[in-house]
Amino acid sequence: MFAYLTAACFWLAASGACARDPAPWNNPGAALVVDAYEMNPIDWQALLTDKRIAGVISKASDGLPEVFDCSGEHRGDTTAHCKTMWRKYAVSRELYQTRKFIAKQSGLLWGAYHLARPGNPIDQANHFLDYAEPGPDDLMVLDLEGLDGDQYMSLADAQIFAGHIRARTGRYPILYTNHVTARYIAAYRQTYRILSRLPIWYARYKPGVDGVFPMGNWQQYFLWQFSSAANCSKRRCPYRVPGTLTDIDVNLAPVPRDQLKAIWAQGGLLPPQDPDPPLILAKIELPGVYIKQYDADLLITSAIPGDGRR
Repeated sequence: MFAYLTAACFWLAASGACARDPAPWNNPGAALVVDAYEMNPIDWQALLTDKRIAGVISKASDGLPEVFDCSGEHRGDTTAHCKTMWRKYAVSRELYQTRKFIAKQSGLLWGAYHLARPGNPIDQANHFLDYAEPGPDDLMVLDLEGLDGDQYMSLADAQIFAGHIRARTGRYPILYTNHVTARYIAAYRQTYRILSRLPIWYARYKPGVDGVFPMGNWQQYFLWQFSSAANCSKRRCPYRVPGTLTDIDVNLAPVPRDQLKAIWAQGGLLPPQDPDPPLILAKIELPGVYIKQYDADLLITSAIPGDGRR
């Protein structure tokens, strides 16, 4: 992996697709990857005309597996809603398998992600593997959308999830997350020793990431999600993928297509960063905790109920 990072940084600089340059995805030699959830329509014949598209990553599982026992109360839902959820699960699973078959038959790289929710991380890891059925050449992704423990899996549980995937498959997943979560993990990497060493799929919808990417921990992103419904519309879009609508997510790889194929499946941890990088947080607020930075040290000044603000 270290050799990959070195080659990636060298290629970026040589090709003009360096993170310091605005809109590096405009470089025609840069490989692109699309990721889709079940509601993203795809015209595969049109999409395959874009030879820059090197791979597809699809949403697989979401949180804990559903319990489709519609004979009584189903997590407070009605029986009719329970049956609707069962139909949605069945259709989404079939759609996932169909897309996987088409992508692989078309010579595209394939990957799957699990949207991490609160709840038993081992059950979620098993759910992901049962749903996605990843092959040895498929990318596996742990999707952490934020730090809100009421909506998303905790960082401690995320490490258990990643470890269980490693125990069952022999490979770790990579980490998909946004800037706020990434910089938190980077700052507390001694606490989150697994998460901080997973290759990162970085979501930030800006023309560039120089000066904001958490370089104190990760030397380079594995993928950068630069376009989504958040910054793509019918009038203006960073990159339009044929055969898709404006809400499709588009990602930049820091290496050309042939090199991306060679390192796609991943599975290992990045080298540990030693000595510790300088802290990169000016201020982070989490529910119940107020944190400030004084000089180079983070100090927890109070633990209070509510939203953690003074």
